[in-house]
Amino acid sequence: MATKLALTQRWKKNLSDLLGPQSFSAIPDNETLVSELGGTLESYLDESAIFDIYSATIYGAEAHKGQKRKSGEDYIYHPIAVARILGEMRMDSRTIIAAILHDVVEDTDTTLKELANSFGEDVAILVDGVSKVSQLEQESREHAEAASFRKMFMAMAKDIRVIIIKLADRMHNMHTLESLDNDRRRRIARQTLEIYAPMANRLGMRELAQKLEDLSLLNLYPKRYDAIEKRIRASKRGRKPIISEVCKKISEKLAANGLVAEVYGREKNVYNIYRKMQRKKLLLKDVKDINAIRVITDKRPDCYQALGIIHQLFKPRPESFKDYIAIPKVNGYQSLHTIVVGPFGQQVEIQIRSKSMHRTAEKGVASHWLYKTETTGEHAPQQLAQQWLNSFLEAQNMSSDSGEYLEHLKADLFPDEVYVFTPKGDIKRLPRGSTALDFAYAVHSDVGDHCIGALINEFSVPLHDTLSNGDHVEVKTSRKARPIPSWLDYAVTSKARASIRNYLNQQKDKESLKLGRKLLRTALSNQGYRRVRIPSEHKVNLLKHLKLTDWEQLLIDIGFGRRLPTLVAKQMIAESSTRPDKTDHNRSALTIEGTERLLINYANCCHPIPGDHIIGTTTSGRGLVVHRSNCANSKNIMRHPDNYFHLNWSEETKGNFQVEVNVQTRNEPGVLATVSNIIAEHNSNINNVSVDPHHHTSSEMTFGIEVANRDHLANILRQIHNEPTVIKVTRK
Repeated sequence: MATKLALTQRWKKNLSDLLGPQSFSAIPDNETLVSELGGTLESYLDESAIFDIYSATIYGAEAHKGQKRKSGEDYIYHPIAVARILGEMRMDSRTIIAAILHDVVEDTDTTLKELANSFGEDVAILVDGVSKVSQLEQESREHAEAASFRKMFMAMAKDIRVIIIKLADRMHNMHTLESLDNDRRRRIARQTLEIYAPMANRLGMRELAQKLEDLSLLNLYPKRYDAIEKRIRASKRGRKPIISEVCKKISEKLAANGLVAEVYGREKNVYNIYRKMQRKKLLLKDVKDINAIRVITDKRPDCYQALGIIHQLFKPRPESFKDYIAIPKVNGYQSLHTIVVGPFGQQVEIQIRSKSMHRTAEKGVASHWLYKTETTGEHAPQQLAQQWLNSFLEAQNMSSDSGEYLEHLKADLFPDEVYVFTPKGDIKRLPRGSTALDFAYAVHSDVGDHCIGALINEFSVPLHDTLSNGDHVEVKTSRKARPIPSWLDYAVTSKARASIRNYLNQQKDKESLKLGRKLLRTALSNQGYRRVRIPSEHKVNLLKHLKLTDWEQLLIDIGFGRRLPTLVAKQMIAESSTRPDKTDHNRSALTIEGTERLLINYANCCHPIPGDHIIGTTTSGRGLVVHRSNCANSKNIMRHPDNYFHLNWSEETKGNFQVEVNVQTRNEPGVLATVSNIIAEHNSNINNVSVDPHHHTSSEMTFGIEVANRDHLANILRQIHNEPTVIKVTRK
């Protein structure tokens, strides 16, 4: 130990010599910080490991020399503080070294190769996983943030220590936000609350998660934080006799039954109380369960025995009991929860767990390095974390959009769950609010893609039905079924949403390829290019001119509206050195079949239906937008001949089309029902209806209905017009 203490003293002296004596004298806490880190490391690491960490500190101090934090202190003290947090978790020396060096690649001229040569490949990999993607390499801050999280998750899948370092880094940053401007402080606090604290909780590191939550709330809403903290202190004073009495009675009763257990009271963290107020719409004075009691037993069977003894001692609330030992939470948390009526008639929450469960509940994946022999098995946090990471990465490989990625990440980080059973009795854990559709995708993505409904507790239900704890769920499938856009309205899990979006994007690509081919062919025809097939050399010349390599990708771009087909046609003719035939004044028309739902959009301004004279225009990201020829917007569209098309309806057009109908009626009882019944009699769905009373004698009703074509609509309008209560009926 004497040698270790001497090493810490040498450590402090070398830092002082390197950075100057003022490094310690200006901020005395820094000397304490180094001493505390040295003392912590000396308590569990051998001398050679501490020397390696010491060497990394000097290396980092030299690399960061001259760099200051916003607070004015030398930058190296931030990595040292991160290392101290990890040291308190008793992490291994390689993790501590990576923590000390975690910013040298991102903020200095040091390269990963140099780092690997000096400290080993494993340290370089950890540092690279923690390093953010430069915003200069991305379109926006959101893209850079999403890219950084993608990179970090990929590294986490290989080595979970990446996120442990990142969480410790965020913890220290949250303690030092006061030196930042208000906007940046709030942005960092919100990101911590939305991503980093839930991530710590998802990995079972509840102790760290609660600290991050409280620090986030403090920086976002300082007045609310202060009010809740004062309430906790007051409650502690007021309820102390109650908690002490309950703890005493429980301890005595357990001991009388031969059970050894630690019993103590605790206060819930500030953010936990804040969330409860928000969720249940409570005033601060109405929050009662600020304090709780924890019972820590030696072994798992003792937990159930202790529960029985406590329920003999105090009357439980039956609906409040939860067994997270038999069915652990998704992050490996295990405990028995119960609420009893105490000796003074007040309700008291009690949590019962074994010592190993308690360590896992507080430290999560970090407990693997503390107690390696006690955190193995199917419910071990590190194994559950690995399963979650692999599942999340598999789902996110389908998503390329940064907004989608962050949306899925945030949705996946909150382990408030329901537990449901498969037909074989296996348990599936899903986020609260999940639907039968989410369950189908949890079973297998192929099951999700072909599901048509479900049986919940043997009752047939639609896919949007919400699941409850204990439900037995069986999915009904059909090989003809396929995902549709409306599924995104009620899919909750990231796996389901990513799978649906991936399928729809693939379908969009197929449809845009087909549409792009039609649009280009029509545009070429309008330019006088009469070849039945486009020769390969013409395609090659055009791709070379456009600096593209893939002909199908060009057609997809045209179908998506990212390139104007008329301009591409003109470029092809110019590059092919082909003299076009005389351009026909009658522009060629494109045929609409009604089945092209993803890449052909029907304009909301005029609601075209089969039988209408129509034109189309390409719009980026929406493909072809169809308007009626007499629509007010059509005149403006036709002023740009390079970007509009004459369209025809196919004789075999399929599908239902939205149209709006205005009905002016006399104010008489039952008139709305009369008009609605007429629409229903003609097998038309009513999507929406609004009523605008003109004055006391008449009203104007607007119906959004679905029709097959103009003849279908005409029959509906004719019968509505024949009603005596109807003054006027028109198509909007």
